[in-house]
Amino acid sequence: MRELTFGYSPCPNDTFAFHALTHGLVDTPLRITPVLLDIEELNRRAVTGAFEITKLSIGAFASVGARYRLLRSGAALGDGVGPLVVTRSPMSLADAVRGRVAIPGRATTAYRLLRLAAPALDDVVEMRYDRILHAVASGEVHAGLIIHESRFTYASHGLVKAADLGDWWQHDTGLPVPLAGICARADLDDDTAAAVTQALRASVQYAFDHPDASRDYVRAHAQELSDDVCAQHIALYVNAYSLDVGDDGLRAITRLVSTAP
Repeated sequence: MRELTFGYSPCPNDTFAFHALTHGLVDTPLRITPVLLDIEELNRRAVTGAFEITKLSIGAFASVGARYRLLRSGAALGDGVGPLVVTRSPMSLADAVRGRVAIPGRATTAYRLLRLAAPALDDVVEMRYDRILHAVASGEVHAGLIIHESRFTYASHGLVKAADLGDWWQHDTGLPVPLAGICARADLDDDTAAAVTQALRASVQYAFDHPDASRDYVRAHAQELSDDVCAQHIALYVNAYSLDVGDDGLRAITRLVSTAP
């Protein structure tokens, strides 16, 4: 049985989608060893090819070059939902980026979208995504670019939305928002890559068919999140594109990767 290391995030959408695969609940000739890391850490490690299978921000594709290839299953795309820019008081996106902006990493899709939507962006500071809301609320930064579950909790920090980059992207392109994909390292042979794709698709389908099976696994990696926030997070980012990225999804990814910010 082929053993592969699979890097993905501890966010509810990933633990929900890949629970069945990493717990032996799908029929596959592969033995998967999961490594759960923040998406920006996964982006950084992909530069050296750390894992045979890894989740990657679409925004990180350029930095890994030909080291990885996208698989059709396991992707995270949304319809009109994506990263948010939040501030302490209502303002436009143009005003929000006039000051210092906290971002969850330069290789993230969120940052690439922000650079496209706000070319005047200049002063940014990188920090782990779950620190950004506090940094904005405390006045450490003027605005914050938030991802993951923060889109559901920013209001509880007294913050307001300056822009939804998912809305902006879909209005501008008519395409879904390509946030992240699952990639196979280029040195994996075609048969193994195909087996991984099939296993990912089976895992996502298992999650849809048995939505409560992963509850304990999801909760174990999202201890500070309410059940309601976990459910909202999963509902937004685990969808038909996660089973197969589809032609629209591939067009969206190509558009984002090829558009120079």
